Amino acid sequence: MLRQSHLVKNVFFTHTHTHTHTHTHTHTHTHTHTLTHGTLMTVWTVQCSAVLCTMAVPPAYSDLGKSAKDIFNKGYGYGVLKLDVKTKSQSGVEFATSGSNNTDTGKSGGHLETKYKVKELGLSFNQKWNTDNTLTTEITMEDQLAQGLKLGLDTSFVPNTGKKSAKLKTAYKRDFVNVGCDLDFDMAGPTVHAAAVLGYEGWLAGYQLAFDTAKSKLTQNNFALGYKAGDFQLHTNVNDGTEFGGSIYQKVNSNLETAVHLAWTAGSNNTRFGIGAKYQLDKDSSVSTKVNNACLVGVGYTHTLRTGVKLTLSALIDGKNVNGGGHKVGMGFELEA
Repeated sequence: MLRQSHLVKNVFFTHTHTHTHTHTHTHTHTHTHTLTHGTLMTVWTVQCSAVLCTMAVPPAYSDLGKSAKDIFNKGYGYGVLKLDVKTKSQSGVEFATSGSNNTDTGKSGGHLETKYKVKELGLSFNQKWNTDNTLTTEITMEDQLAQGLKLGLDTSFVPNTGKKSAKLKTAYKRDFVNVGCDLDFDMAGPTVHAAAVLGYEGWLAGYQLAFDTAKSKLTQNNFALGYKAGDFQLHTNVNDGTEFGGSIYQKVNSNLETAVHLAWTAGSNNTRFGIGAKYQLDKDSSVSTKVNNACLVGVGYTHTLRTGVKLTLSALIDGKNVNGGGHKVGMGFELEA
């Protein structure tokens, strides 16, 4: 009769494995396991390092499709001569002044804005005045009561008419979600504006509404869906069930950005379509161009003359009536010190 005897043996080994996802927070944890079988005991320690994924905070509803919008809107200012000046005092107060003249109507206008921040309290004070004699004040507090929570109060006053208005604003953003709710006070009754955007693995879904409490009526009912992957962005939206729109943005390379937008209204055959592009000529100069289905061609040129000094030239050409006039030009000058 054979008899096999086992000696007690301790075996120690460390196994490390890493799980890699698209997360940004890293933590390490250790597990100790003991297995006893007869007189054989094996003890091992497993050390795991996992990278926990934190998706970037999705944009606010108003910023959905912003990259494509910027291609069509920034770098243009035809029909207007504009001057912007920005300065900052030693105490941290920011001043911004702007003046413009509409070459079509001859009307001139301007505004003055001051901004001051108390960083340790998360407070920001912003005051504006324009040549229409409207005074506005904005007070915001961010990341104080809770991380990602922003509270604000906007007020406006028109001395000529005595009209006053106020808006209470709240916004909260964190991983995968961005929500906001504003209460616009009016003499007839407040209006509630609310929006929410959810994001997951590049997909974005948003909803926006406005409710008039005085009339107990839903005055705005919008839905949006989008996808963002690296240098490519897709955005679609439906407003009040009657207006449909979509845009595509792509950064082809470090110098070239392109965008396409499409919009139409239910019950109408009028489809609006546009293509735009921005090309960075060098570190100081860029050129923008766009064209729509009405054959309106926009061209813009932006050049940084030196640090804090930027010049913008733009033109709008009616492609259907090139020789008939009606074209517009514009110039903008920005100074920042």
